[in-house]
Amino acid sequence: MAFMRLGSKSEAFHREGQTWLCTTGLVSDVTIEVGDMKFHLHKFPLLSRSGLLERLIEESSTDDGSCCVLTLDEIPGGGKTFELITKFCYGVKIELTAFNVVALRCAAEYLEMTDDYGEGNLVGMTETFLNEVFNNWTDSIKALQTCEEVTGHAEDLDIISRCVDSLASKACADPSLFKNATTSREKKKKKDEDETHLWNGISGKMMLQQTGEDWWFDDASFLILPLFKRLITAIESRGMKLETIAMAVMYYTRKHVPLMNRQATIDEEVIDTPSPSEAEQKTILEEIVALLPNKKGVNPTKFLLRLLQTAMVLHASQSSREDLEMRIGNQLDQAALVDLLIPNMGYSETLYDVECVLRMIEQFVSSTEQAGIVPSPSIAEGDLVKEGDDLLAPTTLVATLVDGYLAEVAPDVNLKLAKFEAIAAAIPDYARPLDDGVYHAIDVYLKAHAWITDSEREQICRLMNCQKLSLEASTHAAQNERLPLRVIVQVLFFEQLRLRTSISSWFFVSENLDNPELQQSGGNGGGLLKPRGENVREKVSELEKECMNMKQELQKLVRSKRSWKNFTRKLNFKKKSECFNPKDQAKQAT
Repeated sequence: MAFMRLGSKSEAFHREGQTWLCTTGLVSDVTIEVGDMKFHLHKFPLLSRSGLLERLIEESSTDDGSCCVLTLDEIPGGGKTFELITKFCYGVKIELTAFNVVALRCAAEYLEMTDDYGEGNLVGMTETFLNEVFNNWTDSIKALQTCEEVTGHAEDLDIISRCVDSLASKACADPSLFKNATTSREKKKKKDEDETHLWNGISGKMMLQQTGEDWWFDDASFLILPLFKRLITAIESRGMKLETIAMAVMYYTRKHVPLMNRQATIDEEVIDTPSPSEAEQKTILEEIVALLPNKKGVNPTKFLLRLLQTAMVLHASQSSREDLEMRIGNQLDQAALVDLLIPNMGYSETLYDVECVLRMIEQFVSSTEQAGIVPSPSIAEGDLVKEGDDLLAPTTLVATLVDGYLAEVAPDVNLKLAKFEAIAAAIPDYARPLDDGVYHAIDVYLKAHAWITDSEREQICRLMNCQKLSLEASTHAAQNERLPLRVIVQVLFFEQLRLRTSISSWFFVSENLDNPELQQSGGNGGGLLKPRGENVREKVSELEKECMNMKQELQKLVRSKRSWKNFTRKLNFKKKSECFNPKDQAKQAT
């Protein structure tokens, strides 16, 4: 750490309680009060260095030569700083450091300690040392921290701006270009890590894994919020990546809003800091929201959702919560289901805050439509979606996310049907290649709300398209006693259409097998298929008979509900009371 020594005399003062006395042996002729401290001094050393003290002493002096008393309660830095200034005036040894130079520079300006009152006066000496401080990252951080005590004076002297610019330039530069980038706090933290005892090979405390670009995060987190905001703004103006800025803001938030750490996972660092009051955390959170980069995708969605939940707990301003909801909604395709399960903090009876999630879904749909994103085409009749497709559109990802969310909140007995429908209907129809997910959610809701009327059951089932159910979902729906009869009929009807499509394809294959020219052009492949022609015809015949039987049973089913049990027996369906889960079906298929 940089320092500068001034003066050459040995200590000439001693302290008695809150009073400082000079040991020169001369009787004091001026008393200066700074707060609750008193300094018994002599006029001449002060007059020769300070223009302000010269005027004040002259105004307070009396003809009888009695001791005058001055009050300097407004001096920057208070009594501790004035003590150093007094020693400087007497020529006593003092040391300028990054911790005291800002207060001394402001106090020297306040007391008018310029070179007009003696060569090598305190204004010039502190200014020279400040320039040396600005060349070093560690000293600049320490100096900027001390500006908190004398903010107004430091602002007037442009100390804060110069310090911030110095730090911003160093943060944007390669840290290997300057050797003193590592602060004493980082060295101490490294030492503590080395001394941390390991239990079963696991460190007792998880620390931030620095990647090279985040070396300055910890130092910056010690600044008060106004100074941190100025530093971040200066760094951003110099072209630093927005992702790095977002990470710095996240680090600062975790440190100064401890409520965020209640939701931290085992893989995340938990920063131990003194817990501020909830009012202070609320103020910091609201300022942090405005400080986050606005570019979509820069701020992790998980962090934004956690910040939103904390804002609800702290009852942050409506504008801050709306801002977070809009940010999350714009990148909802990057969210995880577990993070959307936000506990309800309001007066609603539901377990989760479904209103908040609905607003974010609507924001996502609105933003994608405004961006002119081409919707994913709906699947054709009979087509299936391949699992693990990496080319799913963001809207399809959100549709899957919403269907999963509905299945999680559906068991809540206080969830109204209208709210369930609003969330499901917020996703456009083209976003769901298959309706298996929404069917599963509907099934869970019907199981948990067994008391709803038949008309309400039919109403909720309109949310799904029976034509877009997979074979597994259709089989489950056909045996689902919770569904209205009309819906089951629709499911069987579309299964019949799918069966007809299959029959048509079999006929097409059969005709090709009967055509000798096609067989010859098929080469060896045609020769292998020819012996199977008779089997194909038999299979087609069986499918035709099955189709006719299903048609006859459907006609009977429409005439009377009593025929339902006989119908299921004849079709050899098994009863299933469990809710359909697309994931379970996929596991069984594999």
